[in-house]
Amino acid sequence: MGTISLSKDFTKGNIVWQLLMFTLPFMASNALQVLYSTIDMVIVGKYVGTPGLSAVSQSSQILNFATMVCLGFSNAGQVLISQALGAGKRREINEIIGTLFSLVLGMGVLLSCIILLARPWIMNVMNIPEESRDMAQNYMLICGGGLVFTAGYNMVSAALRGMGDSRRPFLFIGIASAVNLVLDILFTGMMGFGVAGAAWATIIGQAVSFLFSVCFLYRNREAFGFDFRRESFMPRKKYGRMIAALGTPMAIQSGCINLSMLFVNAMVNNVGVVASATFGVGVRIDDIVNKISQGLQYAAMPMISQNIAAGKQRRTRQVVWYVWLFAFVLMVLFMVVYFVWGRQLFMLFSDDTQVHELSATFIRAILWMFPAMAVMRGSNAFIQGIGNAKLGMMLSLLDGVVLRIGLSWLFGIILDWGFFGFVLGYGLAPYGCAVPGMIYFLSGVWQRRRVLAEDI
Repeated sequence: MGTISLSKDFTKGNIVWQLLMFTLPFMASNALQVLYSTIDMVIVGKYVGTPGLSAVSQSSQILNFATMVCLGFSNAGQVLISQALGAGKRREINEIIGTLFSLVLGMGVLLSCIILLARPWIMNVMNIPEESRDMAQNYMLICGGGLVFTAGYNMVSAALRGMGDSRRPFLFIGIASAVNLVLDILFTGMMGFGVAGAAWATIIGQAVSFLFSVCFLYRNREAFGFDFRRESFMPRKKYGRMIAALGTPMAIQSGCINLSMLFVNAMVNNVGVVASATFGVGVRIDDIVNKISQGLQYAAMPMISQNIAAGKQRRTRQVVWYVWLFAFVLMVLFMVVYFVWGRQLFMLFSDDTQVHELSATFIRAILWMFPAMAVMRGSNAFIQGIGNAKLGMMLSLLDGVVLRIGLSWLFGIILDWGFFGFVLGYGLAPYGCAVPGMIYFLSGVWQRRRVLAEDI
């Protein structure tokens, strides 16, 4: 096949420089991805009001769940691609990519059908406020129908990340964000389509981004490492099994956090539409912090995968330590911003003074989450990078299902702390993933694991 020019060798060179240069485009990409969905809420909040804001935030939770499931399998393909590169098995990459593309796109179509058919039931389970229900159904109908484009973008980005390319994903999401912004203003603001306009802007932006990325990669298929022949899209049983074995726990890991959010949202929604809107805005702001810092995790995963496949355990450890250092610096900065300008951030999304007042309660509770998020950036990158998907799944179940739902229920309902209790439970849950993950890395027991690259 020849040398893949889009790939990068992370098994040698300066780790700090490589991590920073590889991370920055991921941070920018994730920031744009958050901006992509945040634009919907800002414009809807301005033109439709609090009920529309609640509708978008609640519907997005369902769509995010489906996206995270697809992302789990995409990340599995990314790990296989990175370990293949680290082990010097470049010829196998074409078959891995073809199998990954077929599986993820098929899954996107399947999840789209499920969401469309289950919409009425989902509305009831989530206890969406009556004044937001019709708008939420419209948003879910439009965005759910175009889920394949979201899955496609994440699939392409994961393949590029696996080869060490962080610039092209930034380019693709930049296109989606620009299209979304223009259409949001046009559809929701100028033409008055409301929440449905925001949904159409989102799905068209994703479609344009995905189609552009496919055309770009086809024109540069030799450099990309995939020939785009019809027979190459046929899933290979060997790699299909490997992606399924690695991707199923990752999909559960990615999806269970969002699934738990549905239950927390349902509890918050019982408090009323103002609490629902405030929580939705707060989670969106929290998502900005999460996604930007997640750039470190995305950059570290292929670096860890390549080095573990190359047998360089000491270098693998160094990557994790540097991720922790940079993540803690980021989290301190975010905490300062949240503490000083938190109310102003909520004001960007809503003109409702009741939402502004309740934002102080959200901020007071959510600040407890930030240290855990810093630890998770390094430990999660490590666990996923070495391919220990089952451990990642168990920790995410502890975080998302046991603690996120359990603590929110305990603080909000049993102890009767109300809205503050729901947010505090949501904020403390990540410690269930961060602390055990850190212990696993520091213990060194992972050194006895079989490397996935040996089976590629």
